[in-house]
Amino acid sequence: MKAAMFYGPGDLRIEDVPHRDPGPGELLVDVRAAATCGTDLKSYRRGHPKLFPTLPARFGHEFSGVVTACGDGVSDFEVGQRVVAANTAPCGHCWACTINRPSLCENLEFLNGAFAEEVVVAASIVARNTYAIPDSLSFEAAAPLEPLATVVHGMEESGIALGDTVVVHGCGPIGQMFVRLATLRGASVVAVDSAGGRLERAKAAGAVEVVDLTGLSGDDVDAAIVRQTPGGRGADVGIEAVGLPQVWEQTVRTLRPGGTAVLFGGTPRGAGFTVDSCDMHYEEYTLKGVFHHTPKHVKIAVDLLVSGRSDGESLVTESRPLDQLVPSLEDMAAGRGSKYILVP
Repeated sequence: MKAAMFYGPGDLRIEDVPHRDPGPGELLVDVRAAATCGTDLKSYRRGHPKLFPTLPARFGHEFSGVVTACGDGVSDFEVGQRVVAANTAPCGHCWACTINRPSLCENLEFLNGAFAEEVVVAASIVARNTYAIPDSLSFEAAAPLEPLATVVHGMEESGIALGDTVVVHGCGPIGQMFVRLATLRGASVVAVDSAGGRLERAKAAGAVEVVDLTGLSGDDVDAAIVRQTPGGRGADVGIEAVGLPQVWEQTVRTLRPGGTAVLFGGTPRGAGFTVDSCDMHYEEYTLKGVFHHTPKHVKIAVDLLVSGRSDGESLVTESRPLDQLVPSLEDMAAGRGSKYILVP
């Protein structure tokens, strides 16, 4: 079968790889839609120590498809079912899991290989983070389950309340999902970006105001953002959805006194950021790092997609054949699209 193989930064190939039957507790899934994401792009550019401890490795983790074979002991799924799966499952018994922090599980089992004609879903993921989906939910709409689950996690940590003013910094697919879920929670959302197309998509997701940072720098950026908040005080909750240290700093600087910053976007290892310690003390900021998801968040994300309250297809720029994976990642890097569906 055809599958994407990752050999190292900048070296991603579509190759013929052996078919594998599912083992005990596993599922074999015929991939009908596989979605690109920011993690794929970052991994393609610089590698990823957790996702790819050894090389070459299968690539891709957002997908939906149809079950074609069930391993011994699988009782909750059957051949022919339409399914979607998350990209990991926690072990349930390590230190982090026992203190109810499964997103920090020390033994996360990762799924790689979604950019392929078929993928084997590990037994732990089948047991805890795989769901049947109805015919009413398209494969393309279901594929972005994993990033939506992480955004659900971010929403839970944010403390966003009815009537809050939320500033979302960055309006790619993650930012758009934050805009949508914060709006559903009853917040007024201000979307911040430097690309008109992303800001238009943020408006469609529910943003009541947008701030175009094109041509702005320094203090002008902060001033443009806080002008859109009540009394010019800043955000009740600021959400960083880019993954750049300078945007982390921007998110903190544009909080109101007592505000909360959700620092969501992953940055390069070793990248520091600066917080004014005086402001941190006297303005009583709360800063929260948020990583990954848990089975609870995955279940909520599935429900949001099935109900239509979150529209996975609205995040997609275009559907393409599998051999267009590398051009699609390059288009993402150049800002020509946000999320692409690869159809094996």
